[in-house]
Amino acid sequence: MEFGVGTIVEGKVTGITKFGAFVSLPEGKSGLVHISEIAYSYVNDVKDHLKEGQEVKVKVIGIDENGRINLSIKKAMDPPPRPANHGGQGRSGGRPGGFNGGFRGKPAPAEPTTFEDRLKQFMASSDSKLSELRQAERRSSRRGGRK
Repeated sequence: MEFGVGTIVEGKVTGITKFGAFVSLPEGKSGLVHISEIAYSYVNDVKDHLKEGQEVKVKVIGIDENGRINLSIKKAMDPPPRPANHGGQGRSGGRPGGFNGGFRGKPAPAEPTTFEDRLKQFMASSDSKLSELRQAERRSSRRGGRK
């Protein structure tokens, strides 16, 4: 059996380290599942997810120039369903980080959808902030403040 990138095979966990797990593959080969490729959720300790001797389904995600095989358990399975977005109107009023413009009752402005819209919004905000800084600098220099 030829191991190419994208191949999904069955293997057995032969060793666990703090950075991942070694898996024996058919034909006497072995590969490494990095800790970031074990599960779709955050993995703090590999031993919470895998045990030595456990049978696992893995996907070959890379083979380096030295013949080392990089494996993924999470890419060998379907991703978990994304949480349903209930209209985007949670406690934060639909804005990331809970910011809703700073005013209660005032609807938050629509989020820019394209890169160009976001860039325009950033440039306008940046120009406004620079203008405010320059005005404050002029006021402080008129009052005898230090530069």
